Amino acid sequence: MRKTFITAAGVLLAAGASLAVVPGTAQAAAPCAEGSFCAYTDADYGGLSVGWTGDDGWWEGNIADEDSSWANHGISGPGIKDHVKVYASAWQGGGVTICLDPGQEVPYNEGANDRGDSHIWTTGC
Repeated sequence: MRKTFITAAGVLLAAGASLAVVPGTAQAAAPCAEGSFCAYTDADYGGLSVGWTGDDGWWEGNIADEDSSWANHGISGPGIKDHVKVYASAWQGGGVTICLDPGQEVPYNEGANDRGDSHIWTTGC
């Protein structure tokens, strides 16, 4: 199941408005719902965001090769796939760009920036 979230900042930017951002201020990933993995087009959880509760073999739309920050709000427990591996190509090909532990939020990662095309939930990195 795939759910799309568009942040207010993304809507304003798409409409041509500008937003003031204070440099160096990182914020918690929002609106990434509990049980979801979210990717954002901008660092520090800004821009457009997409959230998933399951695997996605082919990111489409504005997030493919545009991901710059990530949040794993998946549910943990014994035997539950609660880690997320992001891949550089569709259908989990091209190697892992980033792997997130349960509860991990990554505001930016230079090596993974703008490279994600698919992801899976797994039991470890």
